[in-house]
Amino acid sequence: MKVGFIGLGIMGKPMAKNLLKAGYELVVTNRSKTSVDELVNACAIGANSAKELAQQVDVVITMLPNSPQVKEVILGEDGVIDGIKEGGVIIDMSSIAPLASQEISAQLAKKGVELLDAPVSGGEPKAIEGTLSVMVGGKKEVFDKFYELMMSMASSVVYTGKVGAGNTTKLANQIIVALNIAGMCEALVLATKAGVEPELVYQAIRGGLAGSAVLDAKAPLVMDRKFDPGFKINLHIKDLQNALDTAHEIGAPVHLTAAIMEIMQAMKAQGEDNLDHCGLIRYYERLAKVEVKR
Repeated sequence: MKVGFIGLGIMGKPMAKNLLKAGYELVVTNRSKTSVDELVNACAIGANSAKELAQQVDVVITMLPNSPQVKEVILGEDGVIDGIKEGGVIIDMSSIAPLASQEISAQLAKKGVELLDAPVSGGEPKAIEGTLSVMVGGKKEVFDKFYELMMSMASSVVYTGKVGAGNTTKLANQIIVALNIAGMCEALVLATKAGVEPELVYQAIRGGLAGSAVLDAKAPLVMDRKFDPGFKINLHIKDLQNALDTAHEIGAPVHLTAAIMEIMQAMKAQGEDNLDHCGLIRYYERLAKVEVKR
């Protein structure tokens, strides 16, 4: 199977490398040609445009920042839609608004092209390891056909329903992650302010009901003062904005999501939105006048 991959950023580049490791023939393109050259040196084939890439492959994977970029690359001038053949498939692994996925799918359907919306969770470390979690919307028969391809980049690939369901699931994921991080930050700042060692608090609670993958991934980074992304606050802001927009469109209450969004916006105003999202601890530390560390 010949695979096209568009978007070689912090997540896309290691995902593409894992496809090469799995033995897939790969054609790549990206706004930054440096990343294309790196993949070409790893035995991928470079393309000059999305259209040129789509003309050469059996399936196209996109991994882009947000809805506007996905629409531009797939539907815009010299986009995937201009090069892909009838019966082709696009797997959009970007995290975008569910309604945008449905709009793109409707346009592709006019040409006889299928779309899977397949956003991922796990951040850069799991992208490198090839252990991402993938949540997928689209036709079940298309999902089944490309399941093994997606598993080459992941440890979990789950079908969630029709087009748009993948990104709806990702929004739910991002809400839970954001609230977990904020809760962890509040708790560790409280402990530090009260004079209790945050490391001991973490060790005491991680095996109980408060334990979580988020706690185990992020608490050690906070205490070691390691805020390199990871997953940037500005990307989490993007995801929460999509969650808020979707919630407002369908009439779902998201009060806590809105509160965490305002805290992240305050971090952005401080010029800290390129930190890993566990850098949210700095907002609480400033208010409490403490620093959470080992």
